[in-house]
Amino acid sequence: MKSVPRELSGIRDKVARRRVVLEEKAVKKKDRREARKSREKERERLGSEAPPKQEPRTLENTREHDETIVQRGDEAVTEAEQVDEFAGVFGGEVTPKILVTTGYRATRVTYEFLKDFVAVIPNIVYYKRGQYELKKIVKYATSKDFTDIIVVREDHKLLTGLVHCHLPDGPTAEYRLTSYLPSGRIRNRGKSTSHTPEVILNNFTTRLGRRVGRMIGALFPHNPEFRGRQAVTIHNQRDFLFFRFHRYVFSEAGERVRLQELGPRFTLKLKSLHGGTFDPAGGEFEWIQKKDMVTSRRRFVL
Repeated sequence: MKSVPRELSGIRDKVARRRVVLEEKAVKKKDRREARKSREKERERLGSEAPPKQEPRTLENTREHDETIVQRGDEAVTEAEQVDEFAGVFGGEVTPKILVTTGYRATRVTYEFLKDFVAVIPNIVYYKRGQYELKKIVKYATSKDFTDIIVVREDHKLLTGLVHCHLPDGPTAEYRLTSYLPSGRIRNRGKSTSHTPEVILNNFTTRLGRRVGRMIGALFPHNPEFRGRQAVTIHNQRDFLFFRFHRYVFSEAGERVRLQELGPRFTLKLKSLHGGTFDPAGGEFEWIQKKDMVTSRRRFVL
């Protein structure tokens, strides 16, 4: 509970005390505004001799150093990505074919998410889970030339996770799924078309981040139909992956452009990346979030 300043504690009337607080806030705000104007005038007077502006400290610009951050022009990483599991898709040689299913005893909330999700990703097919084990689903999907399997999980009618397995040999990524907003609840949303969207992978800077980004990007064909003016963005910020789907809307003269959201929105948080296909005992974890891991708010892995 916050303590009340001594000068305010003597004001018994609640309305009067609130009025004094608001007046003090207004005075402080005015002082800050005047100080900012004064600094700007001083910078104009000094011109090129003015000291550089001091950027506010944020979690991003005070991030702990990570030796796995990929530098521009890193030939070793570029060469490795040219022969990794996703190279065929990014090179246009393989067309993704996705099988999506649910956990056991799925409810309406999962099917609502799947309806939105299937409308975004081209060449995706829903199969009812039934009582099939994931190993059998992997075997079936591989025999039918599927390139990926996605399993949407829920718990007590709440979406909790998403598992993504790349076929035929992995890797398998497990995510926590949060902040789902259905397309129908997005204000002034547009309606998507069947055009293949452009894919934007933003801010995946470490080796693990680039691998995860490429794995997600490999769900989409990399021959976008720009006529549809649609774009899927997966933006990484502080290891949270924000999924957005938009359309470019141009003015009649073509001089202005704006974004119209199509939906859905949701957020993913990586829990683990495993080298195999739904079999943690049969392969090595490339990365796993440990419960007892000592973490810093300024340490990011993606």
